[in-house]
Amino acid sequence: MISRRDFLSAGTALAGLLAASGGALAQAVQGQKLTEADLLRFGTPGTVTLLHVTDLHAQLVPLYFREPSVNLGVGEARGVPPHLTDAAFLSYFGLKPGGRDAYSLTAEDFTALARAYGRMGGMDRMATLIKAIRASRGDDKVLLLDGGDGLQGSWTSLKTRGEDMVKVLSALKLDAMVGHWEFTYGAERMMEIKEKAPFAFLAQNIRSIEWQEPVFDAVKTFEKGGAKVAVIGQAFPRTPISNPRWMIPDWEFGIREEDMQKQVDAARAGGADVVVVLSHNGFDVDRKMASRVKGIDVVFTAHTHDAMPAVVRVGPTLLVATGSHGKFLSRLDLDVAGKKVTGYRFQLIPVFSDAITPDPDMAKLVADIRAPHAAELAREVGRTESLLYRRGNFNGTFDDMICDAMMQERDAEIALSPGFRWGGTLLPGDAITFDAIANATAITYPACYRMTMTGRQLKEVLEDVADNIFHPDPYFQGGGDMVRVGGVGYSIDVSKGVGERISGLTFLKTGKPLDADKGYAVAGWASVNQNVEGPPIWELVERYVAAAKTVKVAPNASVKVTGV
Repeated sequence: MISRRDFLSAGTALAGLLAASGGALAQAVQGQKLTEADLLRFGTPGTVTLLHVTDLHAQLVPLYFREPSVNLGVGEARGVPPHLTDAAFLSYFGLKPGGRDAYSLTAEDFTALARAYGRMGGMDRMATLIKAIRASRGDDKVLLLDGGDGLQGSWTSLKTRGEDMVKVLSALKLDAMVGHWEFTYGAERMMEIKEKAPFAFLAQNIRSIEWQEPVFDAVKTFEKGGAKVAVIGQAFPRTPISNPRWMIPDWEFGIREEDMQKQVDAARAGGADVVVVLSHNGFDVDRKMASRVKGIDVVFTAHTHDAMPAVVRVGPTLLVATGSHGKFLSRLDLDVAGKKVTGYRFQLIPVFSDAITPDPDMAKLVADIRAPHAAELAREVGRTESLLYRRGNFNGTFDDMICDAMMQERDAEIALSPGFRWGGTLLPGDAITFDAIANATAITYPACYRMTMTGRQLKEVLEDVADNIFHPDPYFQGGGDMVRVGGVGYSIDVSKGVGERISGLTFLKTGKPLDADKGYAVAGWASVNQNVEGPPIWELVERYVAAAKTVKVAPNASVKVTGV
């Protein structure tokens, strides 16, 4: 487990970063105009440059994406990064409120800052940054890695079964990636991507159930800058639990810590100068794994969408968290000598769309991908008077809108919506386009079911999800967020144990306690069960928004959190 001293060193590292960048980022913090050159300015380059993107969720064009205002840590992760938000986050990393850093890394004053600084991300802007770094360093010194959840999360990715992002990542000259949501296209499709893509798809922790044979390559070694860099892949270990097992019926996952140690040892024995774990475990899981598996130089972590402006050290291992939705590109330069890493410099590069010239080749590719769906994506369904966001441990306003849609369109008393983190943010006054709806709902198992559940069953569901998120041992966490609820309120004590966290369940329609034995009409979507019946969730949301014309969603106050 990382010590507080190690965490404090992160703040020192950030200060060093600002100095090493020639003052560009420091100027940005102070409110001066940010340029593409500022974003690309870097200190002394290293032997090898490692670039990392992750959790792109197939977002091809710039977007708004609000970071969480609630990101709770439990056990040893309580109160330390990444479980700090807003003012506490800015204070910890020595960043000023009210500027670009506050906008890109926190939820503070999000609407006002978003209007000032514009959208972030876009694959054409990402391409510009990556090409510029390669041009400066040379292809022989740069390694580009993707941490997973890249091929899912948009209408075009759903319609092409991830082929849109395979084209984009190929054009970026990606070297290797791992997966999670990718597996919801099914085993057959994943094997097609593995065989056809020009980049490596790695996963040391996936085995065939019958023969216990590896399904994917565990490791690939690259020679960059004269150094041998072994990249070991780690897919999301709980995929068959969090997502439909029937889509990948013959594969089993898991953390496989002992196997990871064997892979690291074998890479060292094979002459690796640098050992990198490209992981989709989630930050807290990776922090624990890094404390137990010896010989890892770098863990590029993903899944929990954390964006960290400095690396976190766990002993000699560096943890890098790059955020999501194409908002950031991580650059890590390593000095390598005598078969080991002797120094590093890190830059979390914010992809401010208005400051970066779009790469024309990537811009054309993105336009070509979206062209067959352009009219559908641009269709305005309604407008919002509220900030619609999703990210956070509990209900976001976009989630509340989905729950309201399910209750109305499925004539339900209660709604359950999964705690997904992907999907863009809409500002007050924005159009709610079909593109925006699809960005929050486009999955391969979208049926919205309607069923009867007792109050007791609802509590059991909430308790089960809560244990998955707030279990004190990271290896037992799924790294998601709480199921979003409509029509009910409750209290949650995150400090308590399994079966004891949820209390005060209230049926909001009457204001009375939920009856444990009474049946309630419940609507939900994204069930992991096979052959679930119901209309796709995006159709329900579109009908609801179209009927309302203008949506206004107040922040949800029905969930009370204690034990923080």
